[in-house]
Amino acid sequence: MDERVIISQECISEGLAALTKLEPKFNQAINIVEEIPLRRGSEGFERLLSTIVSQQLSVAAADAIWNKLELAGLNKIQKIRKVSDEELRDVGLSKQKIKYVRSLANAKINYRSLRTMPTSQVVSELTQVSGIGNWTAEIYAMFSLGRADVFAPGDLALQEATRSLFNLQERPSEKELRSMAKDWSPWQAVAARLLWSYYNHQKKREGIR
Repeated sequence: MDERVIISQECISEGLAALTKLEPKFNQAINIVEEIPLRRGSEGFERLLSTIVSQQLSVAAADAIWNKLELAGLNKIQKIRKVSDEELRDVGLSKQKIKYVRSLANAKINYRSLRTMPTSQVVSELTQVSGIGNWTAEIYAMFSLGRADVFAPGDLALQEATRSLFNLQERPSEKELRSMAKDWSPWQAVAARLLWSYYNHQKKREGIR
């Protein structure tokens, strides 16, 4: 695999310098955001499990369920394969989330091999699991694997930030934003980080929901 991996703030700085040449509009965002964090995360089963648990929940609710999972030892793949649905319900998982959690536990993903797969193959591999869509797979590639040339165009904050920064009349669709982001290759993940930071700034200033 020859894809660039983001490992430090220096990588972010290099990406920003390249992006401003590809798209001058990014200078406007860079000039007003406070910071553009690295946001590298852990890899593996627990990372994806945490993402599934957090889907469609507030941060507080997701944290509460995750704490119960950890206390019960249910954040481990072997334990989940053995427990009953009732035990999973007891820690706060819905019927649908239990289905997704079991699908992940039984998927037999080789997490180490994901490190050397092309990003497109990583996304293809992960989205075969019930409960993991493109957004989850792309976020995993971006933050757990550190891939520099991946975007998450289904993310509403990225769509709204793009609408605001580029003065678009409407929020771009996932398909439209995916097409736009291709122009920011090979630093799409740095563009995403910048747009998230820009969104947070705009949200504070304008009250975007």
